Amino acid sequence: MTTPPHLPSTLGVAAIGYAFMGKAHSNAWRNVASFFDVPGFEQKVLVGRDAEAVAEAAAKYGWTESATDWRSVIERDDIHIIDICAPGWMHAEIAIAALEAGKHVLVEKPLANTLGEAELMTAAAAKARARGVQSMIGFNYRRVPALALARELIAEGRLGTIRHVRGAYLQDWLTDAKSPMSWRLRKETAGSGALGDIASHAIDQILFLLGDTVTEVTGRLNTFVDRRPGPQGPEDVTVDDAAWATLTLASGAIASVEASRVATGQKNSLKLEIYGEKGTILFDLEALNELGFLDATAPVREQGFRRILVNEPEHPYLGAWWPQGHIIGWEHTFTHQIRDFLTAIAAGESPSPSFEDGLNVQHILAAVEESAAAKSSLIQLNASATEGA
Repeated sequence: MTTPPHLPSTLGVAAIGYAFMGKAHSNAWRNVASFFDVPGFEQKVLVGRDAEAVAEAAAKYGWTESATDWRSVIERDDIHIIDICAPGWMHAEIAIAALEAGKHVLVEKPLANTLGEAELMTAAAAKARARGVQSMIGFNYRRVPALALARELIAEGRLGTIRHVRGAYLQDWLTDAKSPMSWRLRKETAGSGALGDIASHAIDQILFLLGDTVTEVTGRLNTFVDRRPGPQGPEDVTVDDAAWATLTLASGAIASVEASRVATGQKNSLKLEIYGEKGTILFDLEALNELGFLDATAPVREQGFRRILVNEPEHPYLGAWWPQGHIIGWEHTFTHQIRDFLTAIAAGESPSPSFEDGLNVQHILAAVEESAAAKSSLIQLNASATEGA
């Protein structure tokens, strides 16, 4: 790929955060150029608060150096991309500072902990974009080849008019009431619980697959274990363990969304069911190389769900990987995400999903919380605030 003259020959990358998401993103940065044609870049700095731990992570994950002060890293002339893998309460401050400093920004989902922070980030992104500085939110499941194929099938009209959708993201890592407190269970650091953490993925997928917008929301939240062991004794859990929502879409379709981190036996299952007048699509993240497809236009005697094994070179992203028939895994979605981010920067184009897309999801999350607080009242959404997925 030829690097445009306005870009440096090598893009310097800094990642902020080295835990779960930092590890996933580092793996993607380390591998993307081995499989995809992307502009030149260098894994320069990994940033974290614990100097010894982040230095160890940087050496393990392929970063040239480590640092503890993200502000000084953003000021460096040799850094052109900031990848934010830190907890949500830090997103707004870091992203806005990076964009104002002229750095391209990738930030993990959800965009922020509050709607107000998300709006400030989106405004900063729009201003930076006018100067050629790009930004993207990391809804990595858009890069699952099977889901990218599902979007293509829906856009081609293979399902006809979509009538209703079911999305359920279920995990069980908090099922045990003795599981300890963490930042993810405190509202001041996490913003919300299962709602922002995993329901955001399900909601984004519904908007992504259908190319639709949400006009009405009802919601309910519940905390099943309201106190958990902390370092100084039991602490109050101030976020939800599970969330439910019903979404009315502009097209007239209805979507139900469920998210839980106390669904015993469900490890990391994002299930999606899309029902149209001409067919149906089924997907489960725990079988991410497969797509269930029913063509209801076929003669009744031939109808039935068929399993599409999505690992052919003709399927999205897969031409860069292994010979046909060889499956890929969860970590590949992050590699695809970095590939798309880098190629958009090289082309001078706005990558997708944008901060506006992230703000759109944030409006919906806020509406779920508002509805839940009002005994599942119907909340109307302003179309201008939730357009474009």
